[in-house]
Amino acid sequence: MQHPAVPDLSHTHTRPIHWVATATALAGVVALSSVLQPDAATAAQTPAPVPKSASAPVAPPDPADVAFPLECGPVEAVVQRKASGDLDGDGRPETVAAVHCDAPMGTPPDAVYVVTRQTEGGKPRVVATLVSPEERRTVTALAVRGGVVHTTLLGYSSPDVPSCCPDVTDDVKWQWKNGAFVRDTPSQARAV
Repeated sequence: MQHPAVPDLSHTHTRPIHWVATATALAGVVALSSVLQPDAATAAQTPAPVPKSASAPVAPPDPADVAFPLECGPVEAVVQRKASGDLDGDGRPETVAAVHCDAPMGTPPDAVYVVTRQTEGGKPRVVATLVSPEERRTVTALAVRGGVVHTTLLGYSSPDVPSCCPDVTDDVKWQWKNGAFVRDTPSQARAV
């Protein structure tokens, strides 16, 4: 029986001198690496972006800072009611304001406006009119829930009904759909 030919590799047999040489080389590498350190990092760290859900809430626009498209003559327009919420799903709240002329006598009709601002800190502006003063309505309730504007409106069954005495109540909702506020009035108005 023949054995395969295996070369005599004398360098594969370890002797004490090999261990001394290996230990010396390793110690030299460790010592040299502690002397030759790279320079300290000087690049500025970029903070990770803050997720939208973790950012601070955006304040809704204040209707007191808006010039409403309401003709009041010598008296001022006054915000009677307001409610805020994200109506269009962009993560920024809008404010819905019921506004009327601050008349010294009578019951001036309300107008309902949607107020927004393009950027945080930007000037608020009217972007939609939900109820115009020509409709002769009085807002008795205003809320924003789940992106939907809810109102209770008092009105008149005919032009013969005096302004002092509305005789119809409507619960009306508006919701942002396909780039516009869509009005949803339940089946029928109630008599007051």
